[in-house]
Amino acid sequence: MTRPADAGRGATAFDGVPAALVDGRGRIVWWSRSAAELLGWPEAEITGTPARDLLAPPGTRAPAPAPAPYHHPRTRRLRHRSGELVEADVRVERGPEGGSAFLVAVPPDSPAPLDEDSALARALLDQEHMGAAFLDTGLRTVRTNGTFEALWPAGTDWLEELRDASGGASARYLVRRALAGGAPVVGAEYRIGPPDSERMVSLTCLRITDARGRPSGVVVVATELTEQYRAHRRLSLAYEGAVGIGGALDVVHCARDLASLLVPALGDYASVDLRKDVLEGWEPLAGYQGPQADQLRRVAVRAADGEWPGAMVQVGEFLPEIPDRPEFQGVAVGEEVVVSDAATTRRLLGDDPHLLAKLMPDGMRSSLGCPVYRRGRILGYVLVYRTTDPEPFDAGDTQLLKDLCARTALAIDHALRFTREHHTAVVLQRSLLPPSAGESAAAETDGTYLPASGTASVGGDWFDTFPMSSLRLALVVGDVIGHGLRATATMARLRTAVQTLADLDLAPDELLTHLDDLVIRIGAEAEEPDTVGASCLFLVYDPVSRVCQMASAGHPAPAIVRPGHDAEFADLVPGPPLGVGDNPFEVCSVTLPPGSVLALYTDGLVGRGLAEGPERLRRSLGTLCADGLGLKEIGTRIIEHQPPARESDDDITLLLARTRAVPDEDTAQWRYTADPAAVHDARDDIRAQLGAWGLEEHVFATELIVSELVTNAIRYAGEPVTLRLIRERVLVCEVSDPSNTQPRLRRAKSTDEGGRGLFLVAQIADRWGSRYGVHGKTIWTEQALGAGLGQRRRPTGTARKMP
Repeated sequence: MTRPADAGRGATAFDGVPAALVDGRGRIVWWSRSAAELLGWPEAEITGTPARDLLAPPGTRAPAPAPAPYHHPRTRRLRHRSGELVEADVRVERGPEGGSAFLVAVPPDSPAPLDEDSALARALLDQEHMGAAFLDTGLRTVRTNGTFEALWPAGTDWLEELRDASGGASARYLVRRALAGGAPVVGAEYRIGPPDSERMVSLTCLRITDARGRPSGVVVVATELTEQYRAHRRLSLAYEGAVGIGGALDVVHCARDLASLLVPALGDYASVDLRKDVLEGWEPLAGYQGPQADQLRRVAVRAADGEWPGAMVQVGEFLPEIPDRPEFQGVAVGEEVVVSDAATTRRLLGDDPHLLAKLMPDGMRSSLGCPVYRRGRILGYVLVYRTTDPEPFDAGDTQLLKDLCARTALAIDHALRFTREHHTAVVLQRSLLPPSAGESAAAETDGTYLPASGTASVGGDWFDTFPMSSLRLALVVGDVIGHGLRATATMARLRTAVQTLADLDLAPDELLTHLDDLVIRIGAEAEEPDTVGASCLFLVYDPVSRVCQMASAGHPAPAIVRPGHDAEFADLVPGPPLGVGDNPFEVCSVTLPPGSVLALYTDGLVGRGLAEGPERLRRSLGTLCADGLGLKEIGTRIIEHQPPARESDDDITLLLARTRAVPDEDTAQWRYTADPAAVHDARDDIRAQLGAWGLEEHVFATELIVSELVTNAIRYAGEPVTLRLIRERVLVCEVSDPSNTQPRLRRAKSTDEGGRGLFLVAQIADRWGSRYGVHGKTIWTEQALGAGLGQRRRPTGTARKMP
């Protein structure tokens, strides 16, 4: 059979490869020279024979070919003219005529169609640190090197298993895109294994074309990025963690946060040292002070294995004095110190074995130091050591440490400012509060104040106890809205106002009304009126009548423990907080037997809006009082075992009082008509009663006081006139009348016949005053028992009124 001319022209391009042209009936019409060399059949003998005669019968096996550096897939077994079998990859392509086809056979030892440049392909496949794979147009693997196969287990469909860093598209999509579009894909990152795996690989895909420019496959180059990814992840976490440095507004916490970020992000060991004055809350001097001993104290350490070397400087110890080298002078302006090896460290430290053991871990390869520097002041110093990583610190590591130290310096600076303000506010707050424990005829008291321990500054909580007329005792607890010096200043104003108003012997509801007006005025004067407000609880306990009157302005009711009973809360309805205005306050009265315990507190102890807090306080208070403990121990245990709901954000105030009572035999009372002769009767009654009490030395002064007060009551007020004596640590004399006229102290002239009564009373008595009741007023005096006139306190000389 003769080869057609046009067929020969179409097949000329295949003379260099084993190929044949088959017509529509499956017979060979053209045979290339390379095909004759491969199978031994000359073109004259093979032309016109069916192409299927070249295939070996089914079931026959060909001898194993000689090993080749890269194996091509074996898909067909062909018959050689000598009878031997030859394995080859037979491919079919459409011929120039309808129904015809080209058969192309590639033997195992022939280069693959992808190997247009075999030298480049071999160079790529011979790489040890770079995986390479050739894929055909069907994305079937043609050739790979050992590095590529070692990246994932055998039999893994890596095209499908590999997912990009976000867990989305697979590598098959990437390779197909490179094959279809022709544009190379460079450096695409994919994760090996599950989504939480840290093994990462970078894929670069290039399309390969044949001599005619048609796509013939894809070459994939894979580089493992696991170590780079881990390092990048550590640095990213370090920068992200830097945001949390200084959240506690405490310099030691800042140092610990920094140390925890440096290991393992930068090295195997890290230490943070702060200046002594910084730890004491003071701002250090500007400039470099030299490597002085007792200047830097180690406050935080971190080790990759969890064990800080015992020979090195420990937490709490001062750094030893080091030589003043020129390399350290840059620290004064915030420059870092990089030591690339242990030999350099020995040279800088002068080969002092004791100093080297203190400042250098065993096996140190390199170290990096950086000052904690802010506004021209060195606040501390940071050291990072590498013992396992042979690579020295580079510019990126240095910049990371400088950034973290700058962030820490800013946090420490803020913490110092907060500490100074907090310390000032606490000192001011404590200076304004009364002594924690107190004793009086009315009660034994003990108060506790704990400032806020979190990021909030000190608040406006306060408590106070002070005596009132006739042995009565006032108890007050308040809480100003807000924190800081402004809240403390507002608290001071309110505490002073409470004492002033209480000195007028106002009822609890009247006192809170006046205090409410004061807070409204403070709010009107403030730059931020909406931030001014307070709650307040005011109590007055009378040890003679044993009645406790109380009123609340937005403050929780006190807890009461009567002897032999469980704790309970007073049936008190709190009014609105101070500063609201135009709202009345309700007075609650309770009778307390001697030995009853009152507990006044702020919401920092029990939490705002939490029902379990007050209930826990009630149970604890009842149990502790039943055990017969002292007030100091009761308060300590309540605070320890009563976990505050918001301890870090609010102050804690607790005021405890154990009531006392004046025995009935220590009081005496008489009533007189508006008859001038009643003055004589009053003197007789006083003389007899003081004699019965064994207070004869106070008869003369008391007779004079009673004479003047009873005379004025009969002359200006009318009847009935009531006289009462109370004996306790002082001698109290009270004269009550139905008049609401305010008594006034004045200095009489030498020619005046009257006007000296109150002046004489003020000179004789230690304290005196007046208060108003529901009906009329009461003028009272106090005399210290057992004290001579020269030991008396200076009289107030001021009358006290009560609406």
